[in-house]
Amino acid sequence: MSTVPKQGPSLLLIEGCLTAIAFAVAFCWPRLGSVWFSRVDRIFSRLARRKSLSVAVVGFAALLLRLAILPLCPIPQPFVHDDFSFLLAADTFASGRLTNPTPAMWMHFESFHITMKPTYMSMYFPAQGMVLAAGKILAGHPWFGLLVVTALMCSAICWMLQAWLPPTWALLGGILAVLRIGLFSYWIDTYSGAGSIAALGGALVLGALPRFMRGARLRDGLLLAAGVILLGTSRLYEGMLLCLPVAFVLVRWIFFGKNQPTSAVLLRRTAVPLTLIVAAGAWMGYYNHRLFGNPVTLPYTVDRAQYGVAPYFVWQSERPEPLYRHEVMRRFYEQQELDGFQKIHDVSGFVPQTLVKAAEGILFFAGIVLLVPLLMLRRVLLDRRIRFLVLCVLVLMAGQLVEIFLFPHYLAPFAAAFYAIGLQALRHLRLWTPGGQPVGLTLTRLTVTLCVVLAGVRLGAEPLHLGLPTWPGAWASEWYGSDRRSGTTRAQIESRMEQIPGRHLVIVRYSPTHNSLDEWVYNAADIDNSKVVWAREMDEAENLELIHYYKDRTVWLVQPDSKPTDISLYPSPRQAINAQWIKH
Repeated sequence: MSTVPKQGPSLLLIEGCLTAIAFAVAFCWPRLGSVWFSRVDRIFSRLARRKSLSVAVVGFAALLLRLAILPLCPIPQPFVHDDFSFLLAADTFASGRLTNPTPAMWMHFESFHITMKPTYMSMYFPAQGMVLAAGKILAGHPWFGLLVVTALMCSAICWMLQAWLPPTWALLGGILAVLRIGLFSYWIDTYSGAGSIAALGGALVLGALPRFMRGARLRDGLLLAAGVILLGTSRLYEGMLLCLPVAFVLVRWIFFGKNQPTSAVLLRRTAVPLTLIVAAGAWMGYYNHRLFGNPVTLPYTVDRAQYGVAPYFVWQSERPEPLYRHEVMRRFYEQQELDGFQKIHDVSGFVPQTLVKAAEGILFFAGIVLLVPLLMLRRVLLDRRIRFLVLCVLVLMAGQLVEIFLFPHYLAPFAAAFYAIGLQALRHLRLWTPGGQPVGLTLTRLTVTLCVVLAGVRLGAEPLHLGLPTWPGAWASEWYGSDRRSGTTRAQIESRMEQIPGRHLVIVRYSPTHNSLDEWVYNAADIDNSKVVWAREMDEAENLELIHYYKDRTVWLVQPDSKPTDISLYPSPRQAINAQWIKH
C-alpha cells in the first residue's frame, strides 16, 4: 500500500481565511475593482435576460466542467455503505429485474443497508438506482447517470430561481449550484443519498408552483407532477415536508384565489398531472409488493426491522436487539447508530446534537463564504418576495427536529429554496452602504469571486496535498467532498481478481477492532454468476458449507485490518495450490 502523503492546511481553514480577507477588503477598499466588476456584470446580465439559454448554459457547464476535470477528480470508487447498496439496485435494474431471489448462502453475504429476505435488494427508494442503471446501460458506467441528473439539477435550480428572483440572480444561483454541488460534493463524488435527484424534484415543484398559479398551463402542471414523483421515489419524508405547504397554497388558490381559472380549464390542466402522480404511486405499491410482499410496506422498513436498534424519530423508543450473525454488524447498529440516538434522545443532548445537525447542513450548502449574506437575515425574513420559501424552510426545520439522523442529502428537496433565500440575502447585502460607502456591493462581488477561487483551490486539493475531510469522520460531507482513499484497497483487489482466470470466492476476516464503517462484503445482483464473490467468515462448519457450494472457485482469505492488507489462499484441505499473492 502506498504511503499517504502528509496533508497540508484544511480547505475549511483556507475558506475561512479567504472569507475574512474579503470582508476586510470590502471595508478598507469599498470601490476596489469596480470598473472591472461592472463590465462583468453587464456581460452577465445580457446572458441572464435570455432565460432559456441561461438554463441550458448552467446545465452544460455542470456536465462539461465535471467531465473536463476527470483527470484530477476521476470517476469515484464506491466506499461507503450506501454506495454499494445503490449500486446493487443499479445492477438489478440494469439486469431487467426489480429485485433478486435470496441467495443460497445469504448469511455469508449479509451487509449494511441491503435486504436479504424476503428478497435480495437495496433497502432504499428506487430513483437513485434507476438513474445509476441508466448510466450503466447507456454509457457503460453508473456514474454517468448521476452526472446527467446532477447537471439537470443545476439547470432546474436556475429555472426555479427565475420564477422567484430577477433573471441575473437566477443565473448566478445556477452557477453557484454548479460550483458548490455539481463539481465536487459527495452528491456527485459518491453513489449515495439521491441528493441530486431529490434536489431536482424540489426545484421542479418550487419552480412550477408560481408559474402554474399565474397561467395554469399544462406544461407547468406536468413539471410539478414530475417533481412530486421524483421526491416520492427518492426522499419521501422530506419530499412530503415540501409538498405539504405547496399543496396548501394550491388548494387555497383554487378555492379562494382571485385569478384562478374556471373549473373546466382547471380540470383539463390538472387531469394528466394528477394521473401521473397516481400512476407513480401505484407503481411504488407494485415495487414494494415485489420486494417486500406488501404494497404498503415502504423501503427502509423491512431492513430496519431486521437489523436496526435505533429508530428514526425522537418520540420512538429503542428497539430490542435483533439476531446479529456478524459482530461487525452488531457494532455498527448498536454503537455507531445507537450512540447518536441516545445522545439526541436525552434531554441534555437534544439541543447540542440539533445544533450539530444544523451545522452539517449549513456547511454543505453555504460553507463559510456564503454565510456572509446572512448578515441580512432579518431583512430576508421580512421580505414578501420569498415569504413562502421561508415558510417551507420552517416546515423543514420542524420536520428535522424530530429526526434522529441528518445528512445533507436529507435536505436536498429544499436545495432550491436555500439558494433563493441566500440570493435574496445577497441582493439586500448589495445595497448595504455603511458610512455611505458601497461596502455591500464590493462584499457581494468578492463573495461570488471567492466561490470561483475556492472551486479552483478544491480542484488542486489532492495534487497540493491540501487537507480534505476523511471518511469516516466529522464534516466529511462538506461541499468540497471528502478524502476518497477509503475503499481503494478493496477496489484494487477486486480489479486484480477480475484479471485472473477462473472464478473466485473471497472470504473476509475482520479483527475484533475492525471499523464497521469500512465494509468489504458487497456483491452484484446475481451473486452465483459473478466472477468474484465476497463473503463473511463464519464458523468452521458454515465456512466449509460455503466453500463446498462454490466448489468450482478459487477460495481466498482477505484480512483488511492487517498492515498491509493480507490476502492469501484460504487454509483448506481442498486448496492444495501453491500460489503467491501480492501484499497490500
